Amino acid sequence: MSDLLERLRDRGWRLTAQRRVVAEVLDGDHVHYTADEVHARATERLPEIARATVYNTLSELVSIGEVIEVSTDGRAKRYDPNARHTHQHLVCSNCGTIRDVHPTGDPLSALPEAERYGFTIAEATVTYRGTCPNCAAG
Repeated sequence: MSDLLERLRDRGWRLTAQRRVVAEVLDGDHVHYTADEVHARATERLPEIARATVYNTLSELVSIGEVIEVSTDGRAKRYDPNARHTHQHLVCSNCGTIRDVHPTGDPLSALPEAERYGFTIAEATVTYRGTCPNCAAG
């Protein structure tokens, strides 16, 4: 059973066959699938699952805070089930591969007081960009 499935069970979220398949597809390290990729993988397990069901399930998982919606460089939104652990993202500028990273230090403290303009900062999102090994080799 995936961590996401356990969290959803703990919340008392009704796990229909369709919801279970979406959660199972999102299981794993460094998972950042688009909705279409989730749908394609879900249909391998449950051929009758509708695209709308996948989109609605992803939207609900985001709204309840169990999945993070990741947008990078105008590409399709991706869905990250690693919502319980603070992390940042490393993105390949060529192919769009995304990896979870855990830098040391607090990104909130990296912004000097003079640059906060009176804002009360609640969170900081850092995206590291570069070229993945596959793109660098090609």
